[in-house]
Amino acid sequence: MKVRIKRLRAGIQLPAYAHGPAEDAGMDLRAAVDALLEPGVPKLVATGLAIELPPGFEAQVRPRSGLALKHAIAMPNAPGTIDPGYRGEIGVILLNLSAAPHQIRAGERIAQLIVARYEAVEWEESELGESQRGTGGFGSSGSR
Repeated sequence: MKVRIKRLRAGIQLPAYAHGPAEDAGMDLRAAVDALLEPGVPKLVATGLAIELPPGFEAQVRPRSGLALKHAIAMPNAPGTIDPGYRGEIGVILLNLSAAPHQIRAGERIAQLIVARYEAVEWEESELGESQRGTGGFGSSGSR
């Protein structure tokens, strides 16, 4: 599938699969600027990219496991959703869960981008059918 993309700054790398699309679901997104992540303070990090998704598709911005494991960097809104009508710069909200500041450098991989199909929904208000689970919610499946 082809998706239109625009570099908003010179020298920005396009999202890319580290091992190719046969082995990776997500493409690496990189920081466009240096950013200091102070402990406990969410920060929006620019990527320098904007995309045009076709109707029926979204882009999901997901965290990188290496940043989480090695530096306790999380995405508090993961996954972030880029709607097909959005044409602005892709930003990644990062949160440093460690006790020390962490420096992000321009060009560093900070998130993954996955393009996925979604279905448009029309609500049909009515009584709901029976199911085995019923109204059992949080913790209803047991502790095994």
